[in-house]
Amino acid sequence: MRPIWKGAVSFGLVYVPVKMYAATERKDVKFNYLHEKCKNPIQYRRYCPYCEEEVPLEELVRGYEYEKGRYVILREEDFAALPGGDGHNIEIMDFVELGEIDPIYYDKAYYLAPAGGGEKVYELLKRAMEESGRVAVARVTIRSKVSLAVLRVARSVLSMSTMFYPDEVRDAGAIEEMHYRVEVPEKELQMAVNLVNSLTASFDPEKYTDAYRHALMELIQARVAGRQVAEPTRPETARVVDLMEALKASIEKAKKERGRQATGDAPGEQEIAPKKPRRRGRKKAVGEA
Repeated sequence: MRPIWKGAVSFGLVYVPVKMYAATERKDVKFNYLHEKCKNPIQYRRYCPYCEEEVPLEELVRGYEYEKGRYVILREEDFAALPGGDGHNIEIMDFVELGEIDPIYYDKAYYLAPAGGGEKVYELLKRAMEESGRVAVARVTIRSKVSLAVLRVARSVLSMSTMFYPDEVRDAGAIEEMHYRVEVPEKELQMAVNLVNSLTASFDPEKYTDAYRHALMELIQARVAGRQVAEPTRPETARVVDLMEALKASIEKAKKERGRQATGDAPGEQEIAPKKPRRRGRKKAVGEA
């Protein structure tokens, strides 16, 4: 793991020098878009339709469209003059109870490690947060974006999760379908509670796996090797119309088949090599999907 940011955590007049590491990584399977005819990756170009030419990076500027087809141009010096806070400082503003923060506000997660001889003050902040049972709400600037963040102790390190601002979280009341009125019989509610109780367990993240991604990679590896992939049979589930019967059946199924997971695959085929481009000097493709 390599640090992606260096700075300091400040609370009061105390500064804790830290390095920031990404705490998570996407395991999505990425594909290139290919031209079906020749099997070569397609290119994405920075092209100006007015000048009818490709535009180099040094000629790009940022424009905000305030009216259709009309833009105000902002340059780097404009951004530098904005009150964005210190780009190398995580400023703690408040200490709060973790349970008071709705998880909908969380965005990306990072680990914070001590840097530049700051081990003692790092450990001091970590233990103070553990003893008090509090987490810290902070302000941080990452790549010119000022974000809210919450600092907490997790896995024996200080972790930081950037957060959405309140005006970035959409109002669920704006969902038209949520304005319904229904009556829930007490007997059905109790059955639903029983179903929840029968499916209740201690949280163990290791038991949750991405079955789709594993099956997809198995399919890809099989096609590279020219093998067929056996497709597992899936149990047929009859539709239950009566809600009480559905709840009873669900409780029985939960007791018998808890933890059972189904995966799906597909038959394989030979790997297809792309044809060589006809002319020399072709630019390298950057498109991915």
